[in-house]
Amino acid sequence: MDELNLLISFGLPAQYVEMIRAVSPKVRVQQSLGKEEAITMAEDVDILLAGFFSLELFKAAKRLKWIQTLFAGVDTLLYPEVVNSSVVITNAGGVNSIPVSEQVMGMILCLSRKLHVFMRNQTERKWKTIDADLIFQMDELSGKTAGLVGLGRIGSEIAKKAKCFGMRVIATRRNPSAPKPDYVDKLVSPEHLEELLADSDFVIIQIPLTKDTEGMFGKKELRGMKRTGYLVNASRGSIVKEDELVEALKEGWIAGAALDTFSTEPLPEDSPLWNMQNVIITPHVAGLTPLYMERLTHLFCENLRRFMNDEPLINVVDKSRGY
Repeated sequence: MDELNLLISFGLPAQYVEMIRAVSPKVRVQQSLGKEEAITMAEDVDILLAGFFSLELFKAAKRLKWIQTLFAGVDTLLYPEVVNSSVVITNAGGVNSIPVSEQVMGMILCLSRKLHVFMRNQTERKWKTIDADLIFQMDELSGKTAGLVGLGRIGSEIAKKAKCFGMRVIATRRNPSAPKPDYVDKLVSPEHLEELLADSDFVIIQIPLTKDTEGMFGKKELRGMKRTGYLVNASRGSIVKEDELVEALKEGWIAGAALDTFSTEPLPEDSPLWNMQNVIITPHVAGLTPLYMERLTHLFCENLRRFMNDEPLINVVDKSRGY
């Protein structure tokens, strides 16, 4: 194979850049630290390890064959020009499965044990027992049902952890006839989402943002949940119609929500969600972990080795589906 030009379009720490260089002397590794610099360096690039990406960068990279993205979601890459090209995209699926699943379980525990209420009281130095209102009642996870909308890598990690807490797990999967994992009690197709919503104490969204899933959760779905149920979203904010979620929370269609992602980020200061006592907000941090770059680099190095040997790549994105 001839020499390949690789561009890393973000500030990957030096030790990981050296790991990539060690894969093969036939790979010329360059790193850009700014958007404009990335565009000026792109003309002869064959491979892009993309933190920063734009249509302008894509058009400048006339020799580009493969994009490895920094994240699991690829919705920000899928310009029509990219989708219609022969350029292969691989994502970082699996890199952040552990931290996201741990954060989701942390949110569920907070909602169940009302830890968010007590933490708010702590800041005001209030020794306050539970209110009579149902949403402030202490509860336990054992015997409750976790409904996973999506059973990919992260969804599977959440399901495993939920089972450890004695929860019943049901999940949607595009092909529910495939073998059911031991840590899932029931699998249904996305067409049977209503069944999952009506049966779940915690509805956990864990699907990619695509043209089919954008705005997927609105009044119908929220009204289809238990009044004692909670919505947990650490996937993509635009999957949920935020104004309709606010209405559901105000009107008591559901008991509460835990949200790590929002349709507009940062979440605007005037959003009603900030002041709701039955809502937990985190600023899109569920996937953060000190091990992220190390895991990403190991994944990329393996894919780079495969690319050079004309072997199937890991985490190839179906550009027509958007994931």
